[in-house]
Amino acid sequence: MNGEVLLTSGLLGTVVAVQANFYRVQLDRDEMGRLGDKMGHSCSAPTSSNPNPLLFLCTRRTRLKKIGQQVMVGDRVIVEEPDWTDASGAIADVLARKSQLDRPAIANVNQILLVFAVTDPPLEPYQLSRFLVKGESTGVDVILCLNKSDLITSQEQEQINQRLSSWGYKPIFISVYKGINVNAVEKILDSKITVVAGASGVGKSSLINTLIPNANLRVASVSGKLARGRHTTRHVELFELPGGGLLADTPGFNQPDLDCTPEELVNYFPEATERLKNGSCKFSNCFHRDEPDCVVRGDWERYEDYLQFLEEAIEHQTWLKQQADPESNLKLKSKGKGQQQYEPMLESKKYRRVSRKKQQQTLQELYNEAEE
Repeated sequence: MNGEVLLTSGLLGTVVAVQANFYRVQLDRDEMGRLGDKMGHSCSAPTSSNPNPLLFLCTRRTRLKKIGQQVMVGDRVIVEEPDWTDASGAIADVLARKSQLDRPAIANVNQILLVFAVTDPPLEPYQLSRFLVKGESTGVDVILCLNKSDLITSQEQEQINQRLSSWGYKPIFISVYKGINVNAVEKILDSKITVVAGASGVGKSSLINTLIPNANLRVASVSGKLARGRHTTRHVELFELPGGGLLADTPGFNQPDLDCTPEELVNYFPEATERLKNGSCKFSNCFHRDEPDCVVRGDWERYEDYLQFLEEAIEHQTWLKQQADPESNLKLKSKGKGQQQYEPMLESKKYRRVSRKKQQQTLQELYNEAEE
């Protein structure tokens, strides 16, 4: 089934938010007219108390729960038994997904709008590289947007542009505060489902509030001590753009997880894949680390990032194998600054602290022996 079929019953819509066991569904605009023609009169129109008559609060049919059909934000669904008086209904079916992200959990995403700031907080190449790799690993298009461009000179902007071009990206320089190039972002988002991602404090919520004035997302200033932004978004929600399309804000974070395999990692560096197009490595399973005749290994800027991410990917794969092994002896330990490392667990019980109860029992046994 797909969104182009002619429905004999039910209305097509998109899940824009999930709240406990309820789902907020934005019905397609042409569905109101179709249903009105069928009923012989027009359906509910916008009012001051209900500015969006196409936004319904729905439950999920028990049948979907029994077959294990999950309903995600971004899902295209069929709503049955719509009640226009209280804007409610029931999700009867979920259409096939064209794409799916796990973190955040959103279906049918067309692109990721990765937002960073050129300053305040300062642009950190390593952090940006990590976000880019994570974005590329999703399989959807990644668009790089750099905010607060009004706070740097044209020469500094050109230097950043050349640097990122060598990475394989053409960034869009914007300023939400000054309204610079915001219209260019609007054109890119038109008629698509877009996920906005990036570190905290770079202006994601401010950008969404500019694009969608009624979104009213909370914004927060940058922390002076850490020069990083504070988290303002707590859940995933799709907002309808005035010109068409849906936009998802995601909870801000500073270090996204890298959960790809070591073999896949090289595909998420555009400058590395360009080298592979122009040649091939001697070994088909080359990690591009210290193998001979490797076309990837070289002096490109992000090669050190690649090596560091590769070590993480190898550790992650080792940990997954250990988890599949009942005699697993690895644990994940935080090293600070958003970095983690796998370390062996203590195997012997002799390293564990003896409980106070057991200590008292032991003392009582010694006392009884002395009495005897």
